[in-house]
Amino acid sequence: MTANSPASPADPIIVRRIRRVLGRVLVYALIFLLCSFILLPVAWMLTAALKPDLTPILTMEPEWFPTKYFDWNNFVRILTLESQPFLRFAINTVVLAGFNIVATVASCSLVAFAFARMRFRFSGPLFYLLIITMLIPWQALIIPQFLAFHAIGWYGTYLPLIVPAFGANAFFVFLIRQYMRTIPRELDDAARIDGASWFQIFRHVVLPLSKPVLAVVVVFTFIGRWNDLLGPLLYLNTTNDFTVPIGLANLAGRAGNAQYNLLMAANFLSILPPAVIYFIIQKQLIGGIASVGLKG
Repeated sequence: MTANSPASPADPIIVRRIRRVLGRVLVYALIFLLCSFILLPVAWMLTAALKPDLTPILTMEPEWFPTKYFDWNNFVRILTLESQPFLRFAINTVVLAGFNIVATVASCSLVAFAFARMRFRFSGPLFYLLIITMLIPWQALIIPQFLAFHAIGWYGTYLPLIVPAFGANAFFVFLIRQYMRTIPRELDDAARIDGASWFQIFRHVVLPLSKPVLAVVVVFTFIGRWNDLLGPLLYLNTTNDFTVPIGLANLAGRAGNAQYNLLMAANFLSILPPAVIYFIIQKQLIGGIASVGLKG
């Protein structure tokens, strides 16, 4: 091709491809920079967790690499610490979260199904009344609940932290109801023609189609229970029954004797379970959040 020859028809296509590739590279580079900025505290936490004992951690300028070596044994030490057995705390927290997830999903989905699919008198006012309960601050319920649970002998047990979950959560009921209203009612009619009861419709038709929003409820419930400090602090009085937030608070509250490398190791381990849960069901989680509120 000479200098005066016309440009090849394929040249614009190549130029568009190059621009598209450069645009993607620029977008991903920007995303990487933003993620690096957001994860900077986590990186510092990991660095502090790997520092040996008697190594300065709270310095004026952050030290990203220990001056001596990386002490990976800090993670083993925090899990086997006699005064604060974090492995036991983690098991207790997972058990509490598991019971709360089962109770919350069961109770909220049943209530939401009744409001979303069934027609009965005063369903609208009752639903609005349920939503109004979200305006009651949880601080106003702490003392009455504590006195009631103490009077029936539940203090010092896990029951005050599990049984209320069977009473349904107004926010989760609202989320699930909004999602269930997007499911075509023709499916209910077809199931009724086949002789299915309301519970069978709920169990075999509506509930399987509501997995995305139930994933949202599962993640929110798990994170709420995993990070809950006040509830276990009020009702638990035995070290072997404590949860991860109480262990972290006790470890950080040692006046003048806090081992920050072990504290950072415990903090780093405590953020792993929620992250794992998110990555496992992130597709259902994103789908449930995106679908809630499309109808109703």
